[in-house]
Amino acid sequence: MTCMNNDAIPIQGLVAMQQSPINVEENLDPNQHIHGATVDRKNTVKQITKPISPWNVKYCYWTTSGSIVGAIVFFIFTCIVMTTGILIVCFTAPKPQAPKCDFNILRTATNPIEYNYSPRSVAVGDLNNDTWIDMVVANSIVNTIGIYFGYENGTFIKQIEYSTGLGSSPYMVSVGNLNNDSQLDIAVANFGSNTIRIFLGYGNGSFTSQLDLSTSTSRPILISLVDLNNDTILDIVTVNFGTSSISIFYGYGNGMFSNPTMYSTGYDSLPYALAVGDFNNDNYMDIAIANYGTNNIGLFLATNNGTFEEQITISTGYDSHPSSIAVGNFNNDAFVDIAVANHGTNTIGIFLGDDNGTFANQLEYSINSGSPYSIGVGDFNQDYHLDIFIITIGANNTGLLLGHGDGRFSDARMNSTGSTSSISFAICDFNKDKRLDVIVVNNETDNIDILKGYFEGFSLPKYYSTGYLPFHIALGDFNNDSKLDLVTANYYNNSISVLLGNGDGSFAGQITYSTGTSPYFVAVSDFNNDSYLDIAVANYNDSNVSILLGHGNSYFEDQITYATCTFPRSLAVGDFNDDGQLDIVVTSYNSNNVSVLLGYGNGSFGNQITYATDTYSQSVVVGDFNNDNQLDLVVANYNSSSVSVLLGYRNGSFANQMKYSAGTYPQSLAVGDFNNDGQLDLVVANYGSNNIGIILGYGNGSFTTQITYGTPNHPYYVAVGDVNNDTYLDVVFVLYGVTNVYVLFGYGNGSFGNQMSYYASAIGYCVAIGDFTNNNRLDIVVPRNDDKYVYILLQYNRGALVHEISYASGGGSDLKSIVVSDVNNDTRLDIIVSNSGTNNVGIVFGNGNGTFKSQVFIKMPSNSQPSVITMSDFNGDNQLDIAVATSSTKQVQMLLGNGQGSFISQVTYQLPLAYPPLAISPGGGILPAGIMIGCALLIRRNLARKRQRRQQQVTTVASREHGHQKRSLDHQVLNLLLIQSACYIVLTTPQVVNLLYSTVSSTIPNRTADTLAINGLLAFAAELMLYIFPVASFYLYTLTARTFRGELIKIFRSLLIPGMRCGAIQIAPVDNDSLATHPRRKTQVSNE
Repeated sequence: MTCMNNDAIPIQGLVAMQQSPINVEENLDPNQHIHGATVDRKNTVKQITKPISPWNVKYCYWTTSGSIVGAIVFFIFTCIVMTTGILIVCFTAPKPQAPKCDFNILRTATNPIEYNYSPRSVAVGDLNNDTWIDMVVANSIVNTIGIYFGYENGTFIKQIEYSTGLGSSPYMVSVGNLNNDSQLDIAVANFGSNTIRIFLGYGNGSFTSQLDLSTSTSRPILISLVDLNNDTILDIVTVNFGTSSISIFYGYGNGMFSNPTMYSTGYDSLPYALAVGDFNNDNYMDIAIANYGTNNIGLFLATNNGTFEEQITISTGYDSHPSSIAVGNFNNDAFVDIAVANHGTNTIGIFLGDDNGTFANQLEYSINSGSPYSIGVGDFNQDYHLDIFIITIGANNTGLLLGHGDGRFSDARMNSTGSTSSISFAICDFNKDKRLDVIVVNNETDNIDILKGYFEGFSLPKYYSTGYLPFHIALGDFNNDSKLDLVTANYYNNSISVLLGNGDGSFAGQITYSTGTSPYFVAVSDFNNDSYLDIAVANYNDSNVSILLGHGNSYFEDQITYATCTFPRSLAVGDFNDDGQLDIVVTSYNSNNVSVLLGYGNGSFGNQITYATDTYSQSVVVGDFNNDNQLDLVVANYNSSSVSVLLGYRNGSFANQMKYSAGTYPQSLAVGDFNNDGQLDLVVANYGSNNIGIILGYGNGSFTTQITYGTPNHPYYVAVGDVNNDTYLDVVFVLYGVTNVYVLFGYGNGSFGNQMSYYASAIGYCVAIGDFTNNNRLDIVVPRNDDKYVYILLQYNRGALVHEISYASGGGSDLKSIVVSDVNNDTRLDIIVSNSGTNNVGIVFGNGNGTFKSQVFIKMPSNSQPSVITMSDFNGDNQLDIAVATSSTKQVQMLLGNGQGSFISQVTYQLPLAYPPLAISPGGGILPAGIMIGCALLIRRNLARKRQRRQQQVTTVASREHGHQKRSLDHQVLNLLLIQSACYIVLTTPQVVNLLYSTVSSTIPNRTADTLAINGLLAFAAELMLYIFPVASFYLYTLTARTFRGELIKIFRSLLIPGMRCGAIQIAPVDNDSLATHPRRKTQVSNE
């Protein structure tokens, strides 16, 4: 049988050859001839014999059509690929858990100690006496402690490490003054070497290793420094794993300690944590132990000789496994209470103490997002009630339970730092903002998270009805229920509205009282000495003030009026003549003076006495500005851009004014001590110059030049108070025509930070601040100047913490990628790196001489693990930006540069990629397609040139036939390249479109879940088409290239048809005169 092409004419007996009867394959003699045949037009056969050089060729006895074989092979290959894919999915997909037949036995407590090497513990203190909190971390993996020194900007820099000994595996660290030299020392519990290592501090941040204290066969897992025997010298208490005990080392005050005294916590108790406190009010410190194994709290009550009684146990519940314990006064009863983290039942247990060392039954609070691991206490929301901070083993690894001050707590508010296994933390205020911060040690990520406490702001406003155009507001308790109420001066209604507060931030309906015409300003005080608040109102168009005396039950008598100068704009209250009776001072907008009305103490007032000021007196405040114990006046003069100071003479009279420059058109004044020097200062709203002016007082009646802070629009009214509870006065103000209220937060030194705005939903001419919810936090009320409502902004009371930064233990930044470029346009090359271990991007700015500045960090999302980076101008502003691929979150983050070395992180809505990105480069899917098309065109031109040269060399019919076949092969190669290019464009264009759509739609907020799901499906389809291209290339070669397809057919024949016989023959190469030996030749018809 002869293997032939489909279009060949079968001719028998045309090929003469000899074949061995034994071997299918035979080597022919080099001088032997192979006979070819041609057929002339008369169907006569002409023998042609040519001598040729031989080589071995495989040939097969096969007669089936080549196209059918190709189709069969293609089908078989497709089946194999599909079967392989199905098997991969089946063997790698998660299997549902079938019901099992379990052999149940009594559960025993598991060991909560994890033997992995990572940062285990953190302690804090000022180790170098620079007044900033530092931290020390126990690193088990390298048997060291690492010291991070704190700086005033709230950051830490690791400076030094100290060895804790070979194989020591430090487990916990504590800080205290162990040798009474006023310098902090460090004590480390070494789990691996059964020792306590003492590092005595020099006070400059360096330490000396003094001695090791042996714990014998016990492995210390917790250490506490406390004075147990009332000798003012710190002692050491350790919790010991393995021996179920605690050890006490009594200090001698020189850095030396006694041999340990051990107390058993019970068989198999697995003590895991301790806390100390005077539980029975005998002035001796007692010890409370969390016994993980026996599900209880162990109490060791101290005796008067420095020893402890036998352990008393308090159950924490079946399978509760308490892992941490903390103490504090949770119900303000002067007795110490206990809080425990019940790791086994996912609860926080509260035990309220009595004065004899006994405790009430446990109150439990569920933690739904993980198992609580450690617990601590502190006042995080500054309401003077202790709160509870916890870390958990779970997705949301930090939580806060806010205390109500009566032993009850709110439900846990959980958050995540990106870790699922936090194991230790320390609570402190390391940036001196009067808010508690937290340092958290994470087990599986080997890093340290810094959680900073911050002012969370205000809720969205709620509104309550008043009279029309409430121009001014005053606050007071008008019904003696200890809840703050408010009163508004309703300019267009000629009335005041009294709104009684409910104590929860809400208010009852208004009660209205008539006033004079156009009430412009309102103030409250007790004018008749009956202990009930009264109300004074400045009536702008009547040129008088109204006095409404209160009854203490929210009701007021009808007004009594007293004449003032024309157009009274504001008023203030004080005892100006030192007679113990309250007086009133009123500014007059048109008469360039102030009016003083001296009170008689019965609610009535004398006739006005006027004192000259400058033009258009707008606002007045009172205070003792020269420290003579006599009230003085300060007046804002609107037209002269100044303030007038009138010093009081104790008899109700005032000295002539002294003027100090303010901004343009000073509109409102307020008083406070902004630099904590004990002297009163001024704040003024400069309407015309769009700024807030701070004028510091010297305490002698004179003032400094004002310091200004710009505002977005005309400031109209200012108020003063400690809004964020940091003990420093802040400034609250409203702007003309703006529906926000603004706060300038004070630093306590006379300067202020950046202003923060909060949505108020009202354009008001006034603002007032007070505690409407009785939570020791100031809230804000703004009247709406074009309607009949007041808007209440309640301050959040949640103890907010923000994940500020992470540090890698042992310097483990885990650098993954590096790029060199000039990011700040100073013509000097800078270095940009991705730090996977610390989840940030670092920039090292070059000095141009081969040296570099310290690394500047750009924070990336928690646990994102940035891997590779690239730089380009991605937003078309001619400034370099950074694209960062994150291996953990499988996304690409954009950092947009401003050309000055700083970058802004762009909000990312991109769905995670299927796999962690390994490389990233600027550009798109069109570039590779363009390269492929360009190469195809170049190949086409090259083939055309070859064809021209070939045509010049054609001299015979055989040569022309051979050239025709070569041209056919050239066209086949060209077509294959063009088809591949088209296929690439078709399969990659959806991904390019998807990327463009993702970029455009990333600015769309609040996209629905359905939209996100559809976008995710389309993104998956586009990515799937991208992965199909390599497979499509294989099929393109198979379907369009005969040579490739023929070789593939031979491979499958040899694999699938074992009985197929193949042979080897020697054939000659084709020359220009004969094509007789071409394996797929056509018979040539002779002209004879």
